[in-house]
Amino acid sequence: MAAPLTLGAAGDAGAAGDHPIVFTRYTAAAPTEDLYAISPSGGTTVKLTHTSTVSDVMPSWSPDGKRVAFVRYGAGGAIDGIWTMSTTGSDLKAVPGTKGASDPAWSPDGKRLAYAKPVGTQREIYVADIDGTAATRLTHTAADDLHPTWSPDGKYLAFNRADAAGNSRLMKIRLSTLAQTAVTGPSSHDWTPDWASHGGRIAFSRVDASGFAHLYVVRPDGTGLHRVTSARFNDKYPSWSPDGSTLVFTRGGTDDADPEHLYLVRADGTALTQLTKIGSHDLEADWRP
Repeated sequence: MAAPLTLGAAGDAGAAGDHPIVFTRYTAAAPTEDLYAISPSGGTTVKLTHTSTVSDVMPSWSPDGKRVAFVRYGAGGAIDGIWTMSTTGSDLKAVPGTKGASDPAWSPDGKRLAYAKPVGTQREIYVADIDGTAATRLTHTAADDLHPTWSPDGKYLAFNRADAAGNSRLMKIRLSTLAQTAVTGPSSHDWTPDWASHGGRIAFSRVDASGFAHLYVVRPDGTGLHRVTSARFNDKYPSWSPDGSTLVFTRGGTDDADPEHLYLVRADGTALTQLTKIGSHDLEADWRP
């Protein structure tokens, strides 16, 4: 029998398996996205937001497990901005100055958010305090900089940089100097990095020579690259377990009409397990610290 789902503070949980996973879900019958949570042991999902006219996407746990940051799309598809809420879906708070922003990521100390925000026709990486103050633009490029993820010590961000030619590589920026370093090659198709809180590894999704998106892991200095999944499906949006042993990710078919489900896999590619099974699109999972 699957373990019951509880959404208390991270300090109340025991093993990594007790830490819930929050994710975005929509279905053909209910195309407006809401946020849900599920135990990594499986079982019943908990619906956290109930919005029939706006979409809630891209959730990110706070490091203490007490709040979730996410992006809310308003009427007509315009991005309303970043919000935070309690784990019950209550106590909603908009983050000022984040209109149009996406990809929120909570800093390890719980004091700041990194996110991507439009500047002209491109998106750049910003960091701001949780209340929206002290917003600082970190990148200035002609490419799209997306999906920031923090190093465990809070000194770096990794993100993916997408150029006009359709390539996307992983980059790393040091916050104290804004010095940038490439992690993967310039002709790559690498997306949605997630930096493990243990072990000095970054997981990401790569469209490789197979034509499918597979999960890969690399060290922050670009060494130690290895592929985690290899099936003829599209695997994306990886998120590390708190102990750095396992990834949760979305696996989908080759057509947008195919359902997309959450799966778990160990970092060495073993113990693949399907977590969600209904005919839905389950995306952008984040495993509570």
